[in-house]
Amino acid sequence: MKNIAVIGAGTMGNGIAHCFAQCGYKVNLIDLSQKSLDNAMLVISKNLDRMVAKEKINQSDKENTLANISNFINISDGVKGMDLVVEAATENLDIKLNIFKELDNLCDHKTILSSNTSSISITKIASVTNRADKVIGMHFMNPVPIMKLVEVIRGYATSDSVTKTIMDLSQKLGKIPVEVNDYPGFVANRILMPMINESIETLFQGVAGVNEIDTVMMLGMAHPMGPLHLADFIGLDVCLSILKVMHNGFGNPKYAPSPLLVNMVEAGKLGVKSGEGFYNYSEGVKNKKVSSQFLKNLF
Repeated sequence: MKNIAVIGAGTMGNGIAHCFAQCGYKVNLIDLSQKSLDNAMLVISKNLDRMVAKEKINQSDKENTLANISNFINISDGVKGMDLVVEAATENLDIKLNIFKELDNLCDHKTILSSNTSSISITKIASVTNRADKVIGMHFMNPVPIMKLVEVIRGYATSDSVTKTIMDLSQKLGKIPVEVNDYPGFVANRILMPMINESIETLFQGVAGVNEIDTVMMLGMAHPMGPLHLADFIGLDVCLSILKVMHNGFGNPKYAPSPLLVNMVEAGKLGVKSGEGFYNYSEGVKNKKVSSQFLKNLF
């Protein structure tokens, strides 16, 4: 397996492309927007510069990594002759189903189709293809070049050979793969998202403030980042989407998104990506301040 296509040049897509390219794979990075592709290459280059500065790689490694990435705005051109496609588009079921329908028609019969989805059913995604045995989940963690874990999600029909191929491939990327079965939220988000949601509810009910909640979890539970700060980093829209998938999938009210989370997403307060969520990032990510919305009582 040498040729990889990555669909989506956003935060996850460019991180996945970076990892494969740095490990010597030829990567076709595909996005409908040339601006997104240009931005992705800029982000990858800056991340590589930081690695050079820390002496984790040399300048030649950086240049080789960038040379391994080709950009495409046409999906049919980008997936031609690929061994593996990794879909890293928006966490939206309809969008993913449409992408996989198209991939099934465009890709060679031997091509493995994977999704970086953080919660959507791999079995459901596979159902719109004629190669359910070759559809699998590869859930990378953010930031992809740094985080070691890859959740490898088997759909109902995913074959043993495809699962082994992806497990082995993840290890070749320097990652630690964990095989999980296909249920809403898988493992990572089934545990993480209810905690984040409960943190938001704790804020919403006026039990404590943003900084106080995050401080309790960092100092009391040894979390490296508080749950509200982490939600901002993930993206509040992504958190909401995952909670909706779990709420619909299990039919259990414990997964129902907090009304505060719903309102913030509707107001465009999505966290780091929008410049404000539970914290304000107008002075930079490292100089966050509690959002003015939460400096006063919610009621």
